[in-house]
Amino acid sequence: MSGVIRAITLASVIATIGCGATTNGSPGTTSAPVYTPPTSRAPSTTANTTPTEVNGDHYGVIPAGQELDVRLGTTLSSKTAKVEQRFEATTVADLTQNGRVLIPAGSMVRGVVAAVDPADRLHRAGSLTLSFDEMNVRGRSYPTRAQATNVFESGGIREEGGTAGVGAGAGAIVGGILGGVKGAILGAVIGAGGAIAATEGKDIELPAGSIIRIRIDSPLNVR
Repeated sequence: MSGVIRAITLASVIATIGCGATTNGSPGTTSAPVYTPPTSRAPSTTANTTPTEVNGDHYGVIPAGQELDVRLGTTLSSKTAKVEQRFEATTVADLTQNGRVLIPAGSMVRGVVAAVDPADRLHRAGSLTLSFDEMNVRGRSYPTRAQATNVFESGGIREEGGTAGVGAGAGAIVGGILGGVKGAILGAVIGAGGAIAATEGKDIELPAGSIIRIRIDSPLNVR
């Protein structure tokens, strides 16, 4: 009799476990845990000095969200810059699509200082908001809408066998004539709307030759 009771009890336990395991609310089914690969939102610490492939599939169209690196032609500081002050930069490396160069290295990118917030005596850090609104590719101008997503320190351009004057026809990579990319500018952080701010109570300064990573915010057709 005791053996029968033990058998019934064991069967009841098994049935209870089977009914308790659920997937999406369905009794009696089980599933293995789903693996989710880790992701990182940490900003890049090095500028891109090699040709970059366009993310989009539409021929000749640079999609919104595409990033590229440009080299600042003049020094900008939250201490001296003025709102609506114009500035220029040049692309660091080719932007390509299926082996075709859409934007050659050395192409001109123009921008404007959209906002300035200088540091003050209360240790409020200074900031600059830069807006990029024009790109010149092979002599043709394209209205552009882009903002900064990162900034890098560079040693600038070295005079090496006449290669310092990089133009749209040079193509390929200008990384070889940069005086070294030293990495992310210390003490600088990118805020909302592409504002470049100091992390301490001082003005932010972007020396000529600094590399700014920009993000295209609206599709750009450069066919």
